[in-house]
Amino acid sequence: MPTSMNVPCDRCDEFRQRFEAAGYRVLGCTPAANGLCTLSYEWPAAVAAVAAPLAAAAAAPPAASLTPTQGLTARAIVNLFETGRVLGDYGQVTVMANDKGRLTYGRSQTSLTSGNLYELLARYCANAGARFGTRLQPWLPALQQQAPSVDVDALLHNLLRACADDHVMRETQDAFFDEVYWTPALAAARRLGLRTALGVAVVYDSLIHGSWAPLSKRVNDEQGSVDALGEAAWVAAYVRTRRAWMAGNSNPSLRPTVYRMDAFQRLIDQGYWGLPLPLVVRGQEISLASLNATPPNCYDGPQPGSRVVGLADPLQRGLDVRLVQLGLSQQGLDIVADGVFGQTSQRSVKEYQIAHGLAATGMADVALIATLAA
Repeated sequence: MPTSMNVPCDRCDEFRQRFEAAGYRVLGCTPAANGLCTLSYEWPAAVAAVAAPLAAAAAAPPAASLTPTQGLTARAIVNLFETGRVLGDYGQVTVMANDKGRLTYGRSQTSLTSGNLYELLARYCANAGARFGTRLQPWLPALQQQAPSVDVDALLHNLLRACADDHVMRETQDAFFDEVYWTPALAAARRLGLRTALGVAVVYDSLIHGSWAPLSKRVNDEQGSVDALGEAAWVAAYVRTRRAWMAGNSNPSLRPTVYRMDAFQRLIDQGYWGLPLPLVVRGQEISLASLNATPPNCYDGPQPGSRVVGLADPLQRGLDVRLVQLGLSQQGLDIVADGVFGQTSQRSVKEYQIAHGLAATGMADVALIATLAA
């Protein structure tokens, strides 16, 4: 029997290809209203097997009805686990020894080996408004191939840090992480029958951190389903099971992450199933103010050339500093482009000035900034 759905007109071909690739028979597309098209399709007998799980999903318990603030709070908890920041750290670059993810990046620390880091950066580079897209493009093949060189490429890492200052990167990360992790978390919670904000947050954390499917199955097999135990008891059992799995894991990098389950256990003990604000998680305040603040370590100014940049008290911070540091990194100097002008930045500026026959002041004047931040 034919079925239809409305899709954006400019993405009609994309949806058609997705449906056909999944085995659906696309019947046609007709213009609707407000920039939408109506895509008609049906399930042929050859894909009857596909219909069964979809029908089961339709009969699943109602989805959790989270408010936008509850959704942001659930994400903030996981941001704190990943980067120690309520809003996440859009520019955080991490390479941990013994971590199978290798190079990880961004607000939710997406990893190289999952393939998601390449997908995220490819989307960013494909946006015509991406400030650093052209500079980042040459690294895409190595990222796609998961080459060992990207784990130690200091210039790439500095470029990724600088990308956090671009609102296009921040918006790309938000959309990407919601698509890859948040939406699947809502779907997984629905399938199990989890409806509370805290329950969804636990699922979301596990999808980002890994091993949600086998551990949730273990709880179902060994202790009972959500229907049998009730949501509160099931989530508590899952948190205990996951903590034990982390603590005894053969991967040494996973063992210290038991703090994630300890934080959830505290929320469970306090009965904060709706994630009411304000909350304190791992010593950090989650409130309406912190959820609506400017993301940390992201700079919209000062614009390059609007001031002389150098060592000062307090330390100078900002977009101009970051771009100077990135320029020095492109010259092969050993510097982290963190947007803070400290003693290493001063020494690097001096090295550059000496190498180019300039007065070694350690200060970046307007002319030098124009050269380095181009």
